Amino acid sequence: MADMLPENISGRRKNRIFAVQFMYAWSINKDERSFEISETVDAFIDIYFPGENKHYEFGKELVISVVGNIDTIDDLIKEHATHWTLDRIAIVDLAILRVAICEMLFREDVPPIVAMNEAIDIGKILSTEESSKFLNGVLDGVKKKLTRPLRNAGR
Repeated sequence: MADMLPENISGRRKNRIFAVQFMYAWSINKDERSFEISETVDAFIDIYFPGENKHYEFGKELVISVVGNIDTIDDLIKEHATHWTLDRIAIVDLAILRVAICEMLFREDVPPIVAMNEAIDIGKILSTEESSKFLNGVLDGVKKKLTRPLRNAGR
């Protein structure tokens, strides 16, 4: 998975892509069984990024936050993805939206505009050029509901 990324990619972007990859796999494989998300993320890192666990702490935090807030995040996607149901959205685009909205809502150390721009750029890497318009439209709707500064971190 990591070998498909551009060579000069930043650590934070690599972590975001990791979080999207995990959420993609989680969306396909999730079931009703209870599991410890932290252990599942660690296992995913060990399989796909052996020996790099310490490099993916930010990505792991994102995944844990997305899964812990999935209902809130999905409700916002449903609200702003006009004429789309979650099951009609490409799984990779859904994963990108979930990670970006999580950052916009729950990561005070990340300005919402940065989360949006990163999501659109990641969409160009992992999805299609056309998906960036869809991602931007949904994320712009979420952005308009935020009450915190858009271009500054909250800390």
